[in-house]
Amino acid sequence: MSVSKETEKILNENAEFLKALAHPVRLCIVKNLCKKGCANVTCMQDCLQLPQSTVSQHLNKLKSAAIIEGTRNGLEVKYRVCNKKALELIKVLFPEDV
Repeated sequence: MSVSKETEKILNENAEFLKALAHPVRLCIVKNLCKKGCANVTCMQDCLQLPQSTVSQHLNKLKSAAIIEGTRNGLEVKYRVCNKKALELIKVLFPEDV
C-alpha cells in the first residue's frame, strides 16, 4: 500500500504529536493543565513530586511539540494547553477528569 506525500506528512506529524504525549509525566502535565486551565512550574512540581529540572525538561518537550505555551509575568511563567488536538485527546482518555 502506498500513501500520498500529503498523507505521509500527516502521519508523521501525528506520530510526533503522540510521541510528545507518550510519557506518563507529560500526559499528567497536559491532563492537569486541561483541568486547571493554567499552572506554573512550582505548582506542577508539587503535584508531580518531581524536581523542578525534570518538570522543566518535560515542559520543553511539550512546548517544542506546540502542545502547551507559556506566558511570562515577571519571573513567573504560567503554562496552558494551546493544542486543540491535545485537549480532545485528554477528554477521550480521561472523560471523568476534564
